Amino acid sequence: MQSSMGFSIRKYPLTTISGALVILFYCVFTLISWAFYPEPYGPSTHYLSRLGNFNYSPFGAYFYNWGCILTGIALIPFFMSLKDWWTENIIQRLIMFIGQVLGIASGFGLMAIGVFSEDQGEPHMLASSTFFMILFFVLILIIIALFLNPTLNKLVGLYGLVIVFSSLAFALTFGGPLTEWYTVFGSLLFVGLLSINSMKLNYYLY
Repeated sequence: MQSSMGFSIRKYPLTTISGALVILFYCVFTLISWAFYPEPYGPSTHYLSRLGNFNYSPFGAYFYNWGCILTGIALIPFFMSLKDWWTENIIQRLIMFIGQVLGIASGFGLMAIGVFSEDQGEPHMLASSTFFMILFFVLILIIIALFLNPTLNKLVGLYGLVIVFSSLAFALTFGGPLTEWYTVFGSLLFVGLLSINSMKLNYYLY
């Protein structure tokens, strides 16, 4: 007889699985690309996309760009699975649905960043600016919808609001690569927190 204590990925909601993949893909591929970057590199001096620039890192760029593509793919089931957070409230469902649609669009935007690397110039800038613009509205809508679900851990929602508005404030004042790093990894942490909260929603953690 199979032990009920054994690990089974089927026990976990899609939000948790896809959220973990989002974080894993981006962080692992970014770190590998960073390891192959031939010159000094850091968040205070370089944008993340520089890791995907073939002119600066001919080998390491493959890892960063593929990381963006795979992360973008993982974002699609992540946002689709947020349907689990729907309530009976029609307004809440509508807000979440719009956030989900835009979230899926942001996934394609991130894939485009990987396809059109920094060395390609204007196509990359268009993909990057579109992704970050969509991401801002996605986070706002998703967080509003989550707050309308009483099972949300309010600290998760509060953290999301802090990341959204502090990132916007930094972008409008300081700007620069450090703001991009803050926004990206702050958003990844929000994905992780929501993934954990989704396990509780599905009664996998008590």
